Amino acid sequence: MSLWEFEEACWSSGKELVCGADEAGAGPLAGRVYAGAVILPRHLELEGLNDSKQVSPKKRDQLFAQIQEKAVAWAVAWVEPDEIDEIDILNSRIKAMQAAIDLLTPPSDYALIDGNRDKGSRYSLTCPHELIIKGDSRSASIAAASILAKVCRDRYMVEMAKQYPEYQFEKHKGYGTKLHYELLDQYGPSPIHRRSFLKKWEMGR
Repeated sequence: MSLWEFEEACWSSGKELVCGADEAGAGPLAGRVYAGAVILPRHLELEGLNDSKQVSPKKRDQLFAQIQEKAVAWAVAWVEPDEIDEIDILNSRIKAMQAAIDLLTPPSDYALIDGNRDKGSRYSLTCPHELIIKGDSRSASIAAASILAKVCRDRYMVEMAKQYPEYQFEKHKGYGTKLHYELLDQYGPSPIHRRSFLKKWEMGR
């Protein structure tokens, strides 16, 4: 299957500027959730483009630079950890994706969205769109958006590691690894931990 199949269907129905959108960082115990939105030139060849989780960090950095250079438009948005606690992660993911789409210049006519959810209790995707399960490995535009979101989030977590070195965020990027839980036991939560994600850990102390 071509990575352009969904985009081609959109173009053939008159949608000129089709973007892909995806998020990164829904699962970690700490840090922002990021979303990327990208409009690619039609049939742009990007060697190795795939779901960001299937691409090595070095290759992700290379693709990140190529996408920024060659995209018709790209944007990244995020939601802070305290707001994730306030509105929950589903609403945060949707808010971040819509914010990234809204930042595109030129704006998109239509969005291809990774996943199967387009609304939460407080936020919904307001742009014309369709949901694609496993879209980050089935659509070139969504794969590119996943690279932008993942690289931006990883770089942010490396910056947070400098601010809070005791948590070693550069190693686990905020995910709930054995090391991360051991450091939480030792130091307690930092200002960028998602308190709503720590309930089981707090109960087990």
